[in-house]
Amino acid sequence: MTLLRIETVRARLTLWYVSVLAVILLLVSALIYVLLARALYARVDDNLHGVMQIAMTSLANDLAEGQDTEDAARSTAAELATPRQLMAIHDGAGRLLAKQGPGDPIAFSLPAAETIPGDEALLMTVPEVKDQDDRHRLAIRQVTIPPSQTRYVVVVGQSLEPTDEELESLREILWYVVPIGLIVAGFGGWFLARQSLSPVVAMAERARRMGVEDLTARLPVANSRDELGRLAATFNDLLGRLEASMVQQRQFMADASHELRTPVATARTAAGVALQLPKRDEREYREALEIIEGQTARLSRIVDDMFTLARADAGNYPVQQNAMYLDEVLEEVARGSRVMAAARDVKIETSAVSSAAFTGDEDLVRRLLGNLLDNAMRYAPAKSAVRAELSRAGGGYRITVTDQGPGIPEAAQPHIFERFYRGEASRLRNQSDGAGLGLALARWIARVHGGEIRLTHSSASGSTFTVELPAA
Repeated sequence: MTLLRIETVRARLTLWYVSVLAVILLLVSALIYVLLARALYARVDDNLHGVMQIAMTSLANDLAEGQDTEDAARSTAAELATPRQLMAIHDGAGRLLAKQGPGDPIAFSLPAAETIPGDEALLMTVPEVKDQDDRHRLAIRQVTIPPSQTRYVVVVGQSLEPTDEELESLREILWYVVPIGLIVAGFGGWFLARQSLSPVVAMAERARRMGVEDLTARLPVANSRDELGRLAATFNDLLGRLEASMVQQRQFMADASHELRTPVATARTAAGVALQLPKRDEREYREALEIIEGQTARLSRIVDDMFTLARADAGNYPVQQNAMYLDEVLEEVARGSRVMAAARDVKIETSAVSSAAFTGDEDLVRRLLGNLLDNAMRYAPAKSAVRAELSRAGGGYRITVTDQGPGIPEAAQPHIFERFYRGEASRLRNQSDGAGLGLALARWIARVHGGEIRLTHSSASGSTFTVELPAA
């Protein structure tokens, strides 16, 4: 397996799965082998103990029947010995009295008499030697037969070849089963990892084909309830937000181009008309300059608002925190707006609580109030009034700006705080005023100060905008 394949998630999962399974299989195999070996060897020892008890009983019976010491030993050895089981009986001095058992002699030497216990059998294993093909297990015990107190040393032996062959067969089985199991598990793990990660491959392929030109495509969701399905759904949500952002950006650029083109074209046309003739009177030049001044002023406002919103989107607009009084700021902004209101035959009325202490960016707060008053004046009919009120509300302040205009259509109300949005009625009434950025900028200013702005009322008799700001 190459390094490139090992670096894939599928290969790492398969390698980890096979490695863990290999450790488990080896541990389980070793545990099975050890437990089975202990059980088989314990069975051999139990059998030797059983034969030893039978030999003691047989010796006691033969002596009770009147046989001498050697005859009793030969009779017991001949009765209990088998081709795979040794029976050797010695007298108390260690002299061999009888020996029966396997055809091949078992090479062993009797231990010293003082080391042979009389209450239980001494167990020992005779290893393989040159003339002996297998191992043997021996049980040796001193036996005293009452009432004559005849002493014997009884040796019972059994070949370990069947037990060793069983364990060897088990080793061979494990030797083949474990690698085969790991190979099968490896292929199975690879297949399962491939099937499990196939949605990721599909998502990667689909994402590779995506581009800025088309953000409507979405990643496939195979199973919305598993982790990969939730990942795909989350990524699709991200794509949705990116698509909305791209659409908004494109719309912003299109609207900005349109709004900037209009004053530029108007100013250029006025300048061109003024320059068509080599000589004009002062009044005509003044009219042309007034048009150019008005359009450049509008252009300056649009660019300023766009620049402020762009910096706000980037999060690097330097919002100052200065102490001020909202009642004084409101009165100063209203005083400046009354000049424009008088030209439209609109009155501006104010009502404010005194000593409305507030901390924030005074320039931004002025723009917020100025945009609301300018928006209200623009659509207020002649001989009507625009009213701005400042009051305390809970732990903050509430500013309401009410006009007596035609109101905002219900379909347009959810969009009035969007950039460059202007309702159809406003477009028909005064196409040259505003660029649709005032309310969007006002909402950002309110939110950056921890407040909010809402359209709380709109009908044929007028509209009311409410700004709520925290006191601290």
